Amino acid sequence: MSKKSQIKGRNDGLVAENRRSRFDYHVEDTLETGLVLEGSEVKSLREGKANIAEAYAAVENGELWLVNADFPPYEGANQFNHEPKRRRKLLASKREISRLSQAVERAGRTIVPLKLYFNERGIAKLLIGVATGKKAPDKREVQKKRDWQRQKARILKEN
Repeated sequence: MSKKSQIKGRNDGLVAENRRSRFDYHVEDTLETGLVLEGSEVKSLREGKANIAEAYAAVENGELWLVNADFPPYEGANQFNHEPKRRRKLLASKREISRLSQAVERAGRTIVPLKLYFNERGIAKLLIGVATGKKAPDKREVQKKRDWQRQKARILKEN
């Protein structure tokens, strides 16, 4: 892995992960997109500072936008810093954007960011997923399965 793509304290390139998304949604399809970023935003990401837990993606006027993602200000940028919660344009082909917009409009799905990372070339990428929301009983079922797996692991470890 190149020095350029390494994050402070990590060597896999991962900056932020929305771990809650797999619990709250059934993710049906994923898509890797690029981001249009300012220089201070990239510096902030290289330090491993970002939060995509409350973010979502939206299609507006044939363009894909990341809304409500928090990229904290970069300390060294002083007066040339970026706005932390501004909307950021996502880069995808027109065909992919139209497919996403149809899924959202027709089937009532949501576009959720799953992971924010630097690829092997050192370029910031966002993995988004087309998802449907889970109901409360589905979430309880997932929790029961997780607890049972934990108990099984403890029992097997003791024997």
